This record gives sequence, C-alpha cells and structure tokens, in this order.
Amino acid sequence: MRSTRAAARAGLSLAATLPLLAGALAIAAPVAQADPNPGARDALTGTKPLWATAKADQGAASDTSAVHARVYLAGRDAAGLAAYAKAVSDPSSPLYGKYLSAKQAQARFGATKAQIADVTKWLESSGLTVTGVSKHYVSVSGDVAAAEKAFGAQLHNYAKGAHTYRAPAAAATVPAALNGAVLTVTGLDNAPHKANHDETLPPPDAVFHNAGPFSSYFGSKTASSLPSAYGQKAPYAVKGYTGKQLRAAYGAGTKTGKGVRVAITDAYASPTIAKDAATYAQRNGDAAYRSGQLKQVLPSDYTKTEECGAAGWYGEETLDVEAVHAVAPAADITYVGAASCYDDALLDSLGKVVDGHLADIVSNSWGDIEASQTPDLAAAYDQIFKFGAIEGIGFYFSSGDNGDEVAHTGTKQVDTPANSAWVTAVGGTSLAVGKGDTYQFETGWGTLKSSLSADGKSWAGFPGAYTSGAGGGTSKTVKQPFYQRGVVPNTLARANGGQQKMRTVPDISAVADPNTGFLVGQTQTFPDGSLKYDEYRIGGTSLAAPVIAGVQALVQQARGGHALGFANPAIYDHFGSKIYHDVTDRPGGRDLAVVRVDYANGFDGADGLLTSVRSLGKDSSLKAVTGYDDVTGVGSPAPGYVTSFGRR
Repeated sequence: MRSTRAAARAGLSLAATLPLLAGALAIAAPVAQADPNPGARDALTGTKPLWATAKADQGAASDTSAVHARVYLAGRDAAGLAAYAKAVSDPSSPLYGKYLSAKQAQARFGATKAQIADVTKWLESSGLTVTGVSKHYVSVSGDVAAAEKAFGAQLHNYAKGAHTYRAPAAAATVPAALNGAVLTVTGLDNAPHKANHDETLPPPDAVFHNAGPFSSYFGSKTASSLPSAYGQKAPYAVKGYTGKQLRAAYGAGTKTGKGVRVAITDAYASPTIAKDAATYAQRNGDAAYRSGQLKQVLPSDYTKTEECGAAGWYGEETLDVEAVHAVAPAADITYVGAASCYDDALLDSLGKVVDGHLADIVSNSWGDIEASQTPDLAAAYDQIFKFGAIEGIGFYFSSGDNGDEVAHTGTKQVDTPANSAWVTAVGGTSLAVGKGDTYQFETGWGTLKSSLSADGKSWAGFPGAYTSGAGGGTSKTVKQPFYQRGVVPNTLARANGGQQKMRTVPDISAVADPNTGFLVGQTQTFPDGSLKYDEYRIGGTSLAAPVIAGVQALVQQARGGHALGFANPAIYDHFGSKIYHDVTDRPGGRDLAVVRVDYANGFDGADGLLTSVRSLGKDSSLKAVTGYDDVTGVGSPAPGYVTSFGRR
C-alpha cells in the first residue's frame, strides 16, 4: 500500500463472497459449516492469490522456509454481523443509529474463548507456534512443512513480475470440526503487502519551498505576461488554502466539531507533530490546541523503518492532523500510528480504534491498487469495518492519486481499501475559493502539465501530459453495495463488462488538487543540516479524506453528538439534493488552468525556476459530470450539508 499524499513540487501522487442475506452486504469469505466427517475440511476462498498461476509456478517451496501467518477469527455470527452493520447504517431501517458498545459488539459477534482455544489447539497440533492472540486473530510462525499440514495446501514459489514469491498452490483449508471459527488466513503468500510512498515526491525530512508568484485566493493574481491557456490568461496557483477558506467553502458555519473525536491512521509517527501543529494553527488563524486535544496511540516498537521509508510518513501525519484541525478546530484528534507500512500493522491500528472505540470518525490517507489486494486481506479489513459500523464508527479512505491507474500501472483499476463496500471512499476536486472566502466552483481533480517554451512565447505541447488525478472507477472484485443501487449509472457499475454490477468509487469528494491545495507546516531539514519549521502547499486525496473527516465532525456536532457511523447509506440517501455541490469538469462550459512557478531544486532559485501551466478537470479517462461520477462521487459538501446530513 501507499500513501495518497501529493506534494506541490510535481503535483503527482504519493499516495468472494456469500450471497446477500436479507439485503445485507456480501462478506468476503465463507462461513465454514460443521461436517460429521471428522476428516472433512472447509476451503478458505481467496487464500490462493490470482497471480499464483500454473504458468508462473516455479516449483515447491523449501519445507524449512519460515512462515509467519495470521489466522483471522470469524466470530460467533459473521452473517449476522454484516446484517446488523447494514441495519444500523441505513436511514430507512428501524435500527438506524442504534449502535452497540465495543464490549457489546464483541460479546454478540466476536470470537468466543472456546473458538480461540480450538483454533490454537489445531494450529499447535500441526507443528506451528502460536506467537500472539487478539480478539481478531491468532498469529503463528513455523516452517513450510508445518503450514502445509495445518492448511492442507502445498506452498509453491511463483514468478510475479521480476520477483519470486511463495503462495498456496490451492485454496487453504481448515478442519470442518472448527465449525466456521476461521474467517481467513494471511501470510501464506509472502509477496509484500504494504503502503509505499512515491519516490518522485520530496521527503518531508528534506525542506521544500514553493516559488511563487501566488494567488492569495483563486484568481487574485493573473499571469498576464505569460502565454494564454484555453484562450485566456490563467491565474497563478494559490499559495495554499487555510482552514478559514476551507470551512467557508464547505459550509462549516458556526460548527467547530466540539465534543467529537476524530482518529487518524498512518504508519509511524512524526516526532515533531505537536510542535508543528501548534505552530501552524497559530500562524494561520486556527484555534490553539487545548491541553490533551491532540493525542497519539503508538506501538511499543517500529519495524521495517528503512523498507517503508519511515520519515516519509511524517508529512502524511502532519497533513492529516492539520487538515482535520483546520476544518474542525474544536474536535479532539487521536493519531493511531502503525508499527510499519505493512497491512498487518495497519490492520492492528484499525483494530485498536474499533476495540477501544477511540473515535467515531476515522481518516485514512493510504491505499494500494486493487490488483495488489488479495481476498484474504480484504476479508480481514472488511471484518474490522463491519465491527466499526455496528459501533457507530465510520472509516474514510482516500481514493488514490493516479486517476484510473492506467498511466501508473498500465491497467485500469481502483484503489483499496477504498474499494471496500464498508468504507467511504473520498475522491478529489480542484477547488476555487474566491475573494471574501466565497465558493466559486470545483472541477474533478485531474492535471495535465505543459511547460513554458524556451522562448517564453508558448506552452510546449499544450495542454501537456497527464500527471495525476483523483482515483476512481469500477471495482473488479467487490459487488455493488445496496446503497449505490439507483444512483450509480449502469454504464459505470458494469464498466468491466458482464451483467454483474460492481462497486464504484468514490462516494464523496473534497479538495485534493495540489495546484489548489492546502498550506501545511512541518519541521524539515534544510540544506545546511539545520531543522526548521516551514510551510508549503500540498494536495492529493490524502488531503480530501481528512477534510471530509473534519466536515463529518461538524455534522456530528450539529446532530447533538450522535455518531454518524458508516455514512455511505446516508450519503446516497441525499443524492441529488442541494446539500452537495454537483461537481463537473468544465464549470461554465469552459476549460480552466492555473500557472505554477517552482524552484528547479525544490528549495531556492540557485538552479533556476520551472514555469508550467496546469489544466484542471482532466483526470485520465475519468470524468466529473452532472450527477454521480467516478471522480467526485455524489459531489462535495455544500452549505446545508452540516446541518441537514443524515436527517429525513
């Protein structure tokens, strides 16, 4: 997985089922049934990855190779969990908003002590060593021979791209005598499952400056001496919007998020976050942090720091914290850092939020392409999200920064976990806030870049090449959830061919374009080696997710503190109403662009300046159109959203 944070330097991204039961969403792995035959076994669908093909098979893995796996527990009633999660999230249900406490949720749907004991006994009898037990899984280690005995599947080596990884040659199985206690197992394949930063971005520990000139608000300063774009002179990019401008654009009114707690998950933790956040608030007109308003929940130790580029995650945390506070300045913020950028660690962080009900709203600015997500991991994530839903916790995930992903991966696809039917996928826009903090317009975020010609008289190859844009499109693996029926056009829901309608993302959107982005402040390393606080403009759907999380905190305050829970059914329930800006790519029927001037070395003018024009609303093959679309979903929050959302 990768972060979906996009910096100002380049404007590029960082960042199986049962049938439906009583209208409930499908779950990702089958609930095994007891079998009178003591030797019978139940298959765990999705544990053999799609890339483990006969053509790629390199032969059996060594019996003595190490295996580290997690056996996720299905709990007492997996189908009932999904059905209850749907009911409490659906405004048309009599159970809407009737959430359970974390203790009640575990008692009703969690794994029993007997189930955990049975799973542990089976694993140990196979020769595996149990290394940990949680409410959600049993972790084990051992060798390939023991894993093959436990899971009834041979482990082979497979070519995957330029690398070779181990994976089951057939779906893993578990004894039917466990009576459905096992949801899935992860770790039998050892391909990396992690969040990665894009190396084209400046690391947060190295200073980055925007050059300017800037607009203080959209259109305030025109590049009158530079060539025209789309028949008119383009404005310079804004220096970076602040909380005051974003609150005005999305109709915050007098609400501040008071009494609401927002959680943020990322990997690792910035050592200067408290100081940076306080400095930023003071310099940019946000309310000062109260004592204890910003908290961190961190692991006892970090792993894979070099592999994951730990320092590269500091800027992500900084952006997320400062954006939430800018939009909802009185909301409490709890940052939950993962021990690494691997899925197991990120799942642990999400599990902490749910098990301790650390917040009602959770912002997550990381993800990966759907092709990298395996069904076993999808099942583990969805179980966490469903437990969150029944407790009144909503998860918001950035939709990605590479549009349809064709330019980035060569294949049209969406990002994950944003593709989950149990989270709110947040897409991105280019936002124009005008004089007096007035909302002017939004387009879908999608950028074409053209550089100034050597003679300064034209834009070379205008409108230029695609650089980045909000992730979106149609899932190949997740079926269309109930709340999208009748809203998402069939042309999108069936975009992958066939008659089966599939999940389409995003669900809602907010500002993401780094060319109309957010001003962020962070301690960075300067060329002379000194550490200093500095500010720069940034974007990406990593910005859109915490902005929407902040707006949802305002909504929760307006609802008297009653949690919104999993918000998608309510989001779609309001589709077509005036509480959304219906975002389109050519507002007023015309194409738009902004001019940017950047330092060639990212810091000062010693190596010259780079001048370019960035077109707005050009997101690969994705289009922001009237109604629902695969760039901005139902649109962005408009005045009235904060006071009307979730009300009928």
